[in-house]
Amino acid sequence: MIFRRLWTVIAAAMLGTVLCLSASAQEPAPTEDIQAPNSAPALRTPQAAEAATQVNVTQDQTQNPPSTSTKSQSSSSSSSQAPAPDYNWHVSISPYLWFPGMHGRVGGANHNASVHASAGDLLSNFRFGIQGAAEARWQLLVLNGDFFWVRLGDTKAVPFPGLGSPSADVRIGEFIWTSKVGARVVDKEKIKADANIGVRFWHLGQKLSFNPSLLGINFDGSANWADFVIGGKVQAPLSEKAAVIALGDVGGWGTGAKLDYQFAALLEYKLSSRWKLGAGYRYLFVDYRTAQFLYNTVSSGVIFGATYRWK
Repeated sequence: MIFRRLWTVIAAAMLGTVLCLSASAQEPAPTEDIQAPNSAPALRTPQAAEAATQVNVTQDQTQNPPSTSTKSQSSSSSSSQAPAPDYNWHVSISPYLWFPGMHGRVGGANHNASVHASAGDLLSNFRFGIQGAAEARWQLLVLNGDFFWVRLGDTKAVPFPGLGSPSADVRIGEFIWTSKVGARVVDKEKIKADANIGVRFWHLGQKLSFNPSLLGINFDGSANWADFVIGGKVQAPLSEKAAVIALGDVGGWGTGAKLDYQFAALLEYKLSSRWKLGAGYRYLFVDYRTAQFLYNTVSSGVIFGATYRWK
């Protein structure tokens, strides 16, 4: 009996031990203990998420630099935008004063004589005059004109008492109008050049009257002609405000005068967006002759002027 009870107790103890061991073996292990060392955690902290976002942004900026893209877009847009064409008229007016001296030969009625007068001589006999130029420009088209009108006069005592006139009055007038049309053939930052063609119209008039005229021998005559001319104009800036201008033309060739040409060189200074001042030298030659009239002269001297850009 005793051995039977002892065997029963031992068997019960062994059965309880086996059941406890099997239960402990079936219980799942904690997640952090069985997690693989290379596997990503299922949940991230806010700091870890922010760090991961910064890494992704840095990688994206490295692969696609924003500065390069922006520069390429701006350069492509700037290169594709061309300057808008200017369809406006630009008009300038240039009053000037030319103080020429004169020398050559003049004559009429089969009589001619040499003449030589300095700028001071002509200025002392100056009575009235208007001088000026104008230019209109539209894109490459250029229209310009030059106007010169002067009247000289003098009164002298007559050395011939038999004429019955104590004095004689002399009036001489010269009118020159040049009109041209042309085009800008060179339009660069450091040089601009125009080519043009046109007509120069001349009027020379002289009047001699005695005071009083008892014998009726007063004289009044004139000559008119027009010359076809071709020429050009060149502008070269020296600085933002100063520029050199050279212009000239040549013509005649029997259309009116045998030969007719001029040239001028000017230094121009910019005072404002509308006003410029200029000074230089002008030379004008003409050889006009008919059976009854001769006018072969050179007029040259300094010239001063101002230019107003009207629009």
